[in-house]
Amino acid sequence: MKLLRVDMTQLKTQFDPTPPVYERLGGRALIAKLLLEEVPPTCDALGPHNKLIFAPGLLAGANVTTAGRLSVGAKSPLTGGAKEANAGGTAGDTLPKLGIKAIVVEGRARQGEWYILRVKDDSAELLPANEWLGLGTYATADRLQEKFGADCSIISIGQAGEYLMTGASIASTGERDQRSNHAARGGLGAVMGSKGLKTIVVDKATGAIPVANAELFRTAAKRFAQELINDPKTGQKGSQHLYGTASIVATVNEIGSLPTRNFSTGNFELSANLRGEFMREVILKREGKVGTHCMPGCVIACRNSYVDESGKPIVGTLQFETIALVGSNLGLGNLDDVARLNYMCNDFGLDTIETGAALGVAIEAGLANPSTMLRARFGDIESIVGLLKQVGEGTPLGRVIGNGAVTTGRVLGIRRVPAVLGQAMPGYDPRSLKGNGVTYATSPQGADHTAGNAFGARNQVNPLAVQGQKELSLKLQIIAAMLDSTGLCLFARPPVLADPTLMADLINGLYGWNCTTQDLDRSYRDVLRAEIEFNRRAGITAADHRIPEYMREEPLAPHNVVFDVPDADLDAVFDTL
Repeated sequence: MKLLRVDMTQLKTQFDPTPPVYERLGGRALIAKLLLEEVPPTCDALGPHNKLIFAPGLLAGANVTTAGRLSVGAKSPLTGGAKEANAGGTAGDTLPKLGIKAIVVEGRARQGEWYILRVKDDSAELLPANEWLGLGTYATADRLQEKFGADCSIISIGQAGEYLMTGASIASTGERDQRSNHAARGGLGAVMGSKGLKTIVVDKATGAIPVANAELFRTAAKRFAQELINDPKTGQKGSQHLYGTASIVATVNEIGSLPTRNFSTGNFELSANLRGEFMREVILKREGKVGTHCMPGCVIACRNSYVDESGKPIVGTLQFETIALVGSNLGLGNLDDVARLNYMCNDFGLDTIETGAALGVAIEAGLANPSTMLRARFGDIESIVGLLKQVGEGTPLGRVIGNGAVTTGRVLGIRRVPAVLGQAMPGYDPRSLKGNGVTYATSPQGADHTAGNAFGARNQVNPLAVQGQKELSLKLQIIAAMLDSTGLCLFARPPVLADPTLMADLINGLYGWNCTTQDLDRSYRDVLRAEIEFNRRAGITAADHRIPEYMREEPLAPHNVVFDVPDADLDAVFDTL
């Protein structure tokens, strides 16, 4: 396996053998190590010394179900620390089949010059991209597949990335007409834009990666897939297959943790209209699609294609985090409205979590659209669309919102900003789901549910209690590092958690290694250690790892609770790492 190094300053590409220090790493683990070894921690995240890394997980490309997620990482312009985000699509499986362990983009092109990175079976080249400037991610993918082939994987940024907005995401295509898989968090789209890289085109791979112990690997992969099929949540009759991530809308609302009107309450009176069960009914009635997959060969198939009343696709897939942040958080109880905002964010190349939080802050500030002087209001879709359009146009107001919730709050003078380490919180209020609050506050990734989500563990630890939260968060953060480093979907964790030898068999069978479960556990912990050390060198301190003051003082209905996990507990989360 090789590293594809792309020097945007010299406009050169080069395939290098993978150094021994990186050989047993993939996905998030490889990103963390590369950042620590090669990126100055105090560098400007949008400057030439940062590196943008695309790294498939260790199990990618080998026909392991759900293992094709592509990790993207860099020093984050939002958090100022190490950041990894991942997405479905086809690129995560394709790159290993081309013999590529990671793409490492460094330097930056000259001002005003933009490029496409074309990756083929045995070569890579940079091509001028100026004719695609100003296009959203949908048009970019369509036109590039017309030019280079419908089977190519397209990784791109939209207008937000071109404008270097720190809420910018990176889009990746999937099979057939799938366009909107996003590595969304941390402003990585701005890093891609800072390099002068508009898009990466990856040719379809026809080969297969070698397997060291075919019998061990085949048996483990088959068992893994079968256990997911048999699981009551991930199987064909399970909630995750039937309703996708939106399956949890009702429960998050019931436990009083659904962000509503800029995180001012944990219940939304129109939540029934946003539930996964209701969404499925709407999609099927309109002859849209449910139960499709975002990665080839995924047996869970939790994706949907949300369509309008005429059956025309609006967006795919409509997920819980988006429903929470640009739905209930903005006072919107209509799925058509949520899908409309979702499409706009995807096309502009924006993280729906960061953008939804920023819009919530802007609405609380009473912000008016300067074009129409229409004051934005919770629940008023047209006024919200008017604000979001400003982002795609790159107006001064749009640049404020596109740079995320913290920037929006600072510019507009709003104290109630739901963010930690510069990054907006996802769809679980930490006051009533305190385990998530501990993860938001302590993760080196910033406020990110994928770094260790306590929602599924609420029967193990009382979500309203202080006791047990720091231990739970550490456990979940180690699990997240495992998933992100192997390329597995978050939904796929039950079989490998129930029997850690299953993961060892998958990895040893594929590579011919002799890793024990203890070796693997240590490697997952090393991911967190590397990220924590990078952040420490970047100047991030314990004082940065805190839940906002207003959430410690302002009770959240309906439980009337504040976030009251002591700072001493937050500071001790990694003591046993």
